[in-house]
Amino acid sequence: MREPQPTTIHLKDYAPPAFLIERVALDVDLRDADALVKARLEIRRNPASAEARAPLALDGDELQLAALALDGVLLRANRYSLSPERLVIPDVPAAFTLETVSRIVPHNNTRLEGLYASASGFVTQCEAEGFRRITWFIDRPDVMARYTTTVHADKARYPVLLSNGNLSASGEEPGGRHFATFEDPFPKPSYLFALVAAKLEVLEDAFTSRSGKRKQLAVYVEPGKLGQARWAMDC
Repeated sequence: MREPQPTTIHLKDYAPPAFLIERVALDVDLRDADALVKARLEIRRNPASAEARAPLALDGDELQLAALALDGVLLRANRYSLSPERLVIPDVPAAFTLETVSRIVPHNNTRLEGLYASASGFVTQCEAEGFRRITWFIDRPDVMARYTTTVHADKARYPVLLSNGNLSASGEEPGGRHFATFEDPFPKPSYLFALVAAKLEVLEDAFTSRSGKRKQLAVYVEPGKLGQARWAMDC
């Protein structure tokens, strides 16, 4: 199977996105054979776009769509069109919530884009267009959203769970599993999304900011490489 070749995108062809995504809630369940990704997107039409009646078009790559709902109502197959790289929903409101459930197989992801399995666990690489390999999305850098991400995984094999933002919740789950939720208060493009579930070592430190607040720092590395983390911490 040939890998897709990169395409050139020219500035002269730029047009504002027809829709903006303001908030993203992701629930990523890392399992033995696959990963189940639930996404809840708060979407509105972009007033800067000339396409006032455009359908919603989401990017995807090697995603298996399991469920789709608009404002809490499940959509039947005749309500949308689905291709390997695009999910299109016509006649959507000016503002709405879209929920998708998708299945991906990180262990088969040899392109190392999106979410894939490494020697130490699961990691992501979303720049420049890897996020579409995790969930259906408007995967372009001018769509800025705030992310809340919950990760579930086996605790013994993947004791460290990380994602964008601040840790807001964590705990144990049945079957020797655990979860962690991260909330990122700052809008970001999808290519900056990150997720890690792995066995890692950590170097911790702290500093006092100019405002007098005590800030905690942590640098995570693969086992056996903790001695190399001090340089990063001191920078």
